[in-house]
Amino acid sequence: MKAEIKPRIELENRTKLEEVIPLSTPFVLFVDPSDICNFHCKFCPTGERLPAGNGRKPRLMDFDLYRKVIDDLTGFERPLKVLRLYKDGEPLLHPRFADMVRYAKEGGCALQIDTTTNGSLLNPRKNLELISAGLDRINISVNGVSRETYERFTGYRINFELFVANIRHLYDNKGNCVICIKTVGDLLSDGEKELFFETFGDMADRIFIEHVAPCWPNFEMSAVSVNRQVGIYGQEIARVEVCPYIFYSLSVNSDGKASLCFLDWSRELIVGDLKRQTLKEVWNGKPLMQHRRTHLMKRRGENRMCGACGQLSHCLPDNIDPFAETLLQRIEGAHDRGQGAALPALRGVTDGACLDVLR
Repeated sequence: MKAEIKPRIELENRTKLEEVIPLSTPFVLFVDPSDICNFHCKFCPTGERLPAGNGRKPRLMDFDLYRKVIDDLTGFERPLKVLRLYKDGEPLLHPRFADMVRYAKEGGCALQIDTTTNGSLLNPRKNLELISAGLDRINISVNGVSRETYERFTGYRINFELFVANIRHLYDNKGNCVICIKTVGDLLSDGEKELFFETFGDMADRIFIEHVAPCWPNFEMSAVSVNRQVGIYGQEIARVEVCPYIFYSLSVNSDGKASLCFLDWSRELIVGDLKRQTLKEVWNGKPLMQHRRTHLMKRRGENRMCGACGQLSHCLPDNIDPFAETLLQRIEGAHDRGQGAALPALRGVTDGACLDVLR
């Protein structure tokens, strides 16, 4: 097998967030090209076609709005570590997804551009477009090892043999693009897990079997059960009070509204509007600052969404709880001075290695 058995995030040699917070430039920006999906996964709010009464309106991001968001990045002192072109939906449903990659790449706004996809829309033409546009990394979520398992878990009838062939073509023509393939092992038998490695192990740089985690706050998954023994990467389950993500990342929904969190599927954590504000204004704005204060005071449970988040018990690789009081003083000092703190030098760490802090 060519691929390393390794999760899509780096669990070792991570940048110590307590040494770099507050950041004048976010490490990661999530931008959602598509708020819709062609799958009907029962463990995902988008796949369930959203619970009744939710105010979110699925859409594709307007390309002019996307360009405005990318252009806003020039307002920061340095490029992002990662521009992450996905959030709630299937990004490859956007007909100009490759153009999105290319526009950001040519603008030099990020050290790395990546996406996560179900892979069902990959084909030789699209593969070459993505590689030519400059995509640095693609995470492919595999939801079964046969047409039958796919239909059972996603409600989607896939030509599994063609699906595998299209991923093989992508790998054979990937250039410098890193290909990561993962699946959820709690949905597969032992024999199916072996078949997963046999099928995809020679067409990926990294491959991994994850566990079911309660990622979506206040969304009750059906058809699958959360793993109560281990976290998503097989790590020990451990609750933390302070969310690290809100200190180094920001999310832009398909309508241009900025969310505190990439898991804000129900749009209850809106902290800005990129149609009316710049990214820098949102990043340094009062709504985001107040959320950070609340978390550092270990009062995230006062927020309905943050209090119900299982990401912080099952998926989180960083823990800044022990530094909460110091960080609160630090960010308040920077905010009172009316400026974001400059990013400290990362001792002994190159820009490429800084990506280790990212999910």
